[in-house]
Amino acid sequence: MTKKTLGFFQLVMINVIAVDTIRTLPFAAEYGFTLVFFYLVAGALFFIPSALVSAELGTGWPNTGGIYVWVREAFGKRFGFLIIWLNWIYNLFWYPTIMALVVGAFAYLIDPALATNKVYMASAILISFWGLTLLNCLGMRFSSVFSTVGSIVGTLLPMTLVIILGIIWITSGHPTEISFSASTFFPRAESGNNIAFLSNILFGLLGLEMAATHAAEMRDPLRDYPKSLFTSVFIILGSMIFASLAIAIVVPRHELSLVTGIMQAFAVFVDSFNLPWLLPSVAFFIILGGLSSVAAWIIGPTKGIMVASRDGSLPIWVGKTNNNGVPITVLLMQGLIVSVLCLVFVFMPTVNSSFWLLSAMTAQLALIVYIALFAAGIKLHYRRPDVKRSYKIPGGNKGIWIVCSMGIFACLAVIILGFIPPKQMNIKSVLAYELTLIGGIAILCAIPMLIKRRAT
Repeated sequence: MTKKTLGFFQLVMINVIAVDTIRTLPFAAEYGFTLVFFYLVAGALFFIPSALVSAELGTGWPNTGGIYVWVREAFGKRFGFLIIWLNWIYNLFWYPTIMALVVGAFAYLIDPALATNKVYMASAILISFWGLTLLNCLGMRFSSVFSTVGSIVGTLLPMTLVIILGIIWITSGHPTEISFSASTFFPRAESGNNIAFLSNILFGLLGLEMAATHAAEMRDPLRDYPKSLFTSVFIILGSMIFASLAIAIVVPRHELSLVTGIMQAFAVFVDSFNLPWLLPSVAFFIILGGLSSVAAWIIGPTKGIMVASRDGSLPIWVGKTNNNGVPITVLLMQGLIVSVLCLVFVFMPTVNSSFWLLSAMTAQLALIVYIALFAAGIKLHYRRPDVKRSYKIPGGNKGIWIVCSMGIFACLAVIILGFIPPKQMNIKSVLAYELTLIGGIAILCAIPMLIKRRAT
């Protein structure tokens, strides 16, 4: 029986740490003041619905594997395997992007120009990622305490600092790179050039489904979960909106780097407010946060693949573990695939375009997983009404349909928009870009289905 130990504050902190991220702030900053509109729409159509359906499913199946089990229970083992595969794969595309943030921040400690050097970025990412991979081969050396502290120091602290500096910048009368008005709040025709960035705004709001499984551990989920949910949504959206605005007001859009946008903003603040000690301190915080995030995630998805191997969906050798219980085969396969993906930084025209292509693929795959989450919510509402949920979406049948339909609509719309490359990414052939995304997604979805067919 699940022990009821969590209160309101604890779940709020779990939610905030699971979701808040620095990586997607520059994407949002590209929209200027319009980012507020997009975040509010994303919050209403995707963020809150994903939290609500995850809470209902998480309290019904709290200790059995999250999205993988929810989809398996709803649609069978084959689709359960597809989802766990995509969950693992989109993390492989995510690793180079978060590591790019880490090594980009490190560049500011040496030479900021290195952040646009393709060879440096690829080499530094490879060295850092393989270092973390080898350390994880020794077992769970990174405790949850380190991950939590790293998330707070490396994510929440820099976001809070940049927000405070942004407020001081505006209140002290400094000029801003964006205007605040009703006309700039709503999207304009020119925003269509950057509409693909919406996929990464939504990707930045992923993660509440992990924390939702803890709803079953709450002492009074019916009362405390909705309250903690909306408090978390308020904090997360508020921090991401104001941190993105802080970047947008000081960094000109044509100079904004998708990799090191937050460091560019801090560099402006440091020069204007004469705070030379702040830039290396913030760079250290971001490096610590990025490393702790990768260290916490690098082995998690591999264990899901290990379970699939033991479940008969993959050859048994794939799930081989070493003496420390680490799925060593999957971990090494993961490292090799990430190494190949890092070559994108060398062959794409710019670091920005490389970062964008990997980010776009990550977001597209993740949103497919979330479509399955919302579909599973509807299916299990009817198929397994006998399973007791500590929390249920209000409104019965209508409630589950409204919530899940909004989530599916948001995911589909953003997936479609994600095929329109941003104008400033210097993509020479739109057709080649779109075929790369479509082909990549199709191949990655087909692989697990072919594996499963051969295994049965």
